[in-house]
Amino acid sequence: MINSNRPYIIEFQRIGDPSLGYISVAENDTLPFEVNRIYWTYFTPEDVQRGGHAHYKLEQVLLAVAGKIIIKTEMLNGDKEEFILDKPNTGLFIPKMCWREMQYTHNAVQVCIASLAYSEDDYIRNYRTFKKIPSAHEV
Repeated sequence: MINSNRPYIIEFQRIGDPSLGYISVAENDTLPFEVNRIYWTYFTPEDVQRGGHAHYKLEQVLLAVAGKIIIKTEMLNGDKEEFILDKPNTGLFIPKMCWREMQYTHNAVQVCIASLAYSEDDYIRNYRTFKKIPSAHEV
């Protein structure tokens, strides 16, 4: 299990071949946290931006199992990155205290593997509030 305070790409093993198709597997020993929730989003209109929030405690791995998702992240210290998910065996780890904004192709299907069950109290939905949190809170 890898832990990090920064977003990073995870390449999941691709098992199979072109004549039969492939399978990729995410298990607790291939993820940076114990899984407590899995959900998915789909049919998101291309002109809709999702995300626009961070979490105090929640960590996630996002996968585009179909289509393409562009994810922009920002850490409390101001570091910004952009990631493109367009392969079903590639995920993006998003640590706690990481602001994210996502743009989808209409055919995109996003699977989210989460470290915690849903809690509205864990969300930071206001960007100004996020930017006022001291960088020391990242650790």
